[in-house]
Amino acid sequence: MQTIRCIIIEDEPLAVKILLDYIEAIPYLECQGIFREAIGAGVFLQTTAVNLIFLDIHLPKLKGLAFLRTLAHPPAVIVTTAYHQYAIEGFELSVVDYLLKPFSFERFVAAVNKVPKYLLPTLVVGKEILSKEAALFVSIERKKVKIVLDTLLYIESAREYIRIVTTQGEFRAKISTHEMEALLPKTQFVRIHRSFIVAVDKIEVFTKEEVTIQGQAIPIGKAYKEALLL
Repeated sequence: MQTIRCIIIEDEPLAVKILLDYIEAIPYLECQGIFREAIGAGVFLQTTAVNLIFLDIHLPKLKGLAFLRTLAHPPAVIVTTAYHQYAIEGFELSVVDYLLKPFSFERFVAAVNKVPKYLLPTLVVGKEILSKEAALFVSIERKKVKIVLDTLLYIESAREYIRIVTTQGEFRAKISTHEMEALLPKTQFVRIHRSFIVAVDKIEVFTKEEVTIQGQAIPIGKAYKEALLL
């Protein structure tokens, strides 16, 4: 199973310890960070793609469900709380599951097992679905558009959107380059700039400053020069 990258947003040390113990017991779960309040987690999510949030409701400063409403493109969310009265509101926000503290490891596993089904309709790597051609299904204008990886040339950040440039044309999707990068095979695609991810096998020419793909010059950022061994 593909690794599910997660973070914990929880201000109770004992609850954090229990979640960490449970996460470490599941091989395909990988904890990327622990946050005692939602503001710091929000900053982290702006630069790092994760698949799942374990979210407490009663947090300092900004409550869990209020924080969830601030996310334009939230990952899967499993709510963890001692208060059952928020369950309906949580499910209205499309959370994957609602764990009422204290919860058992068995109940935790049951919740986590729902996550892949939640992630599949929004943006998935299609290798497990398409045996002959690896592809992404990307949400574009409320439709799921199939993009065969072999046709993908490069991806460019365009503020709240990204441009997905392929040999079949280009698309605009309202996700981040970090989210896209996390889903692309690292052996085939590399970030060469804060705003650009390119297909390695589509590079025609490169220097220390830029690469060229189908006649299009794409800059190489200083922090990414080692990506192409320059």
